[in-house]
Amino acid sequence: MGRERRPHIGIFGRRNNGKSTLINFLAGQDIAIVSDVAGTTTDPVKKSFEITGFGPVILIDTAGIDDTGELGDKRITKTNQIIKIIDLAVLVITQNTFGDFELGLIDNFNKQNIPFITIHNKEDIEILNQQTTDLLKQYGSKDILHFSNCKANIEPIVKSIKITIPESAYTTPSLLGDLISYGDIILLITPIDIEAPEGRLILPQVQAIRDILDNDAVCIVLKEREVDAFLRKTGIKPKLVVTDSQVFLKAGASIPSDIPLTSFSIMLAHFKGNFNAYLKGTPKISELVDGDKIILLESCTHHSSCDDIGRVKIPRWISNFTGKKLEFVVIAGLDEIPGEITDYALLIQCGGCMITPKQLGNRLQPAIDAGIPVTNYGMAIAYVQGIYNRAVAPFAKIEDSNSDYL
Repeated sequence: MGRERRPHIGIFGRRNNGKSTLINFLAGQDIAIVSDVAGTTTDPVKKSFEITGFGPVILIDTAGIDDTGELGDKRITKTNQIIKIIDLAVLVITQNTFGDFELGLIDNFNKQNIPFITIHNKEDIEILNQQTTDLLKQYGSKDILHFSNCKANIEPIVKSIKITIPESAYTTPSLLGDLISYGDIILLITPIDIEAPEGRLILPQVQAIRDILDNDAVCIVLKEREVDAFLRKTGIKPKLVVTDSQVFLKAGASIPSDIPLTSFSIMLAHFKGNFNAYLKGTPKISELVDGDKIILLESCTHHSSCDDIGRVKIPRWISNFTGKKLEFVVIAGLDEIPGEITDYALLIQCGGCMITPKQLGNRLQPAIDAGIPVTNYGMAIAYVQGIYNRAVAPFAKIEDSNSDYL
């Protein structure tokens, strides 16, 4: 299971509350530096952790929310950004200290709809009192636990995590299960070009193969230039064809019109994006005017090639399609969007194969709330190349059999 499909658990609190000690006990190894010096943790520290009887999760240790100074402010900003990508928060307090810093964290948890549990640490120094317990319950803590590394027992914490973490964080719907059945033949068109990773397939292609096998269907994988010969020689009529978006035109010409055709990026758009918002936003490409700014969100980081899909191809295709002078801004990873979201006329999100559905949703939501059209790499490519209706049809019909998008 890739990191993008594992629940993310963030550990928060003031400096020197023992957050790093706690994550080391949970992981069973020294992954975070532990020191009596407040502020030892600077950047967030991530560690994969297997919860027996539950599955793999990502633990994230964060800098103290009460850090000080200019550098401390930057650390606090990083800590608050982590709240946007997690599924469960663990609030660590000590010596019954509960004030504005904790309330600020809880407010951010609530804004992101993140459930949280509280651990009163360093119980060997001071035990949790009833007043603090009542406050934590008042402010929505799903569970309140005691911990001390002098007599560490992580089982109650693990049990609490298993009970509290939202089911949506660890249930994995099928990528293609709504479209395929037992014994169906699915054709995957996977170009091997300058952007293909050396010696392997990209993650969405691998995930599609596994999903097809999990649904007891047959998967055939080939390159775009082999499609015509394969169909002619075998006479096979696939139930569905999934292609790389960059070869939509070739795939559209090769695959008979009565065979459903979509792309890996559109598959991911339906799997973890806001598909209905994409359907509404994509046609807005035709309404762009001179001077409009378009932001492209590329949720992974990689070395850019001379014909990079996000930095080169999509801007070129959209500019040629619209005939307008447009400005394109590309953001990699989960970096903050520069300026105000209202500065942009369109947001284009990549497939998001390397991030969780929650992380992707949080990237899109500010634009959706502000009324900014959003789309997806594959859907934008299909639109400007004249194959949009066909490419989204398989998933649009799932969303609404009476859809007027087609």
